[in-house]
Amino acid sequence: MTISISDVTEYLASQELQFELAGEKTVVVSLPGINKQFVNVAMTIGDTIFKIESFVARNPDENHKEVYRWILEQNRKLLVINYCLDHLGDIYLSGTLPISTVDLVQIDQLLGVMLSTSDNSFNVLLELGFRSAIEKEWAWRTSKGMDMANLQAFAHLFE
Repeated sequence: MTISISDVTEYLASQELQFELAGEKTVVVSLPGINKQFVNVAMTIGDTIFKIESFVARNPDENHKEVYRWILEQNRKLLVINYCLDHLGDIYLSGTLPISTVDLVQIDQLLGVMLSTSDNSFNVLLELGFRSAIEKEWAWRTSKGMDMANLQAFAHLFE
């Protein structure tokens, strides 16, 4: 039996996850992160394929070579999903499977992998690809005595 969009939405509702339909065959679920506030994951249930995708970070401002090397090294460790770029250079995680091989247990596992991979890579990618912007923001907030809570992950850059 092939999984359907209603199977997926019923499962997400039973797990008390926030989601919305984005067309007849796509559902987008919002998963709470630690480094990222949330990770949105789109799942498309086609006639022959199951596609899962999540935005990770926008096109880096700098150090493209280092960013791309890092994501390619990570791809070597990943199964089913991989890092990729869109036409703007934004970084995504994406995977495609034959629909006949997908069940709710595998969807749960894939959502966990998407969440942990995206969330765990977020600060690394920001540090590699947006370090100058982080440094400017740190200096500006420090000079104004502003809250630094959401920049604490980068405090090691200023020690």
